[in-house]
Amino acid sequence: MNSIATNPKKAAIAFIMVTIVLDVLSLGLIIPVGAKLILKLVDGDKTTAAFYIGLFGTTWAFMQFFCSPIMGALSDRFGRRPILILSAFGLGFDYILLALAPNLAWLFLGRIITGITASSFSTAQAYMADVTKPEDRSAAYGMFGAAFGMGFVLGPAMGGWLSDFDLRLPFWVSAFLTLSNAMYGFFVLPESLPIEKRSSFRWARANPLGSLQLLRSTTGLLPMAMTLFLYQLAHQVFQNVFILYTLNRFGWSGAMQGGTLASVGILNFVVQGGLIRPAVKRFGERVLIFVGLSGGILGFLAYSISWTGTMFFASTIIFALMGFFSASIQGVMSKKLATGQQGQLSGANSSLNGISGMIGPFLFTQVYSWTNDPNVPNAWQGAPFALAAAILGLSLVIAFIYVPKKS
Repeated sequence: MNSIATNPKKAAIAFIMVTIVLDVLSLGLIIPVGAKLILKLVDGDKTTAAFYIGLFGTTWAFMQFFCSPIMGALSDRFGRRPILILSAFGLGFDYILLALAPNLAWLFLGRIITGITASSFSTAQAYMADVTKPEDRSAAYGMFGAAFGMGFVLGPAMGGWLSDFDLRLPFWVSAFLTLSNAMYGFFVLPESLPIEKRSSFRWARANPLGSLQLLRSTTGLLPMAMTLFLYQLAHQVFQNVFILYTLNRFGWSGAMQGGTLASVGILNFVVQGGLIRPAVKRFGERVLIFVGLSGGILGFLAYSISWTGTMFFASTIIFALMGFFSASIQGVMSKKLATGQQGQLSGANSSLNGISGMIGPFLFTQVYSWTNDPNVPNAWQGAPFALAAAILGLSLVIAFIYVPKKS
């Protein structure tokens, strides 16, 4: 077992992949139902529902912003395994709380707890960096992204289907899967960070602002982090607008919404799980960063101009190219830092994701509300997705200037 923990063995990567798939599966299960549950609790008022979706999303993101660097720094000090297992148990019990939530206040508390426990994703990324060589990290992050994709293949589809029976059922299923994952990790998951490579815990670098200082410590790291931040911000349109948008414009059922998100997950799995490794060897990470961002821009634009559900669904094929971006940019960034700083880097990136999550929910839900305001004539309903395309356009410009030609 120790050899697995201290060397880049495939078995160790398999352990963390199972962990991520089950965690994301449980998260994906509640995507199709969260907005509908809020809509039900506000008696069907779409404007009020959009406000609370934005508020809950921002709160979740703030907890990610605050807790992710702490989780990352703790994992650098005490190892990845205990952080991952404790977070999984906490997330599982939180889903039980959400399943029992009788009102918006309970849901709000649940989102706070979920934001804290889900911060362990940065630790999982650090785990991947521990067990892979620097030149293989883009492919490893691709596998990490593929695990996300696999979770979202099954999660939203199952959540959409289960929500048609009972809006609470996906939360119970998520609780069961997450707690099962926690037990799996407790008995099987090996440690990936040897004691001699661990670094001391200091609040100065574990707090969000201190963690972000790491991005300024190495030349070129901060601009690349900004491209990742803008990517994360653009992606917020799915989490905060997709369900209400497709329900209002196309009349989609929960099963159709879940199936579409599952299709996005399948294509993401194909790109990150099967294509990125040979693509990195053939074209290099810099080219794939540009391909990913360009595909995301075209995909979002295609979503914005789709006037039928069929066109919207077909646009996922173009959008799938964006799967090349995240793993490639993280691979380039990770090469600039030592093994003992990977948790801090993942925490800093997760904090940026938290900032994007604080901005994105209100930004995209407000744009969505504007497009549905009866006092606004001829409002473009696809505006939220067009805005996401513009944000990725800025990311592409920054990447073109600052991503090194040789990494």
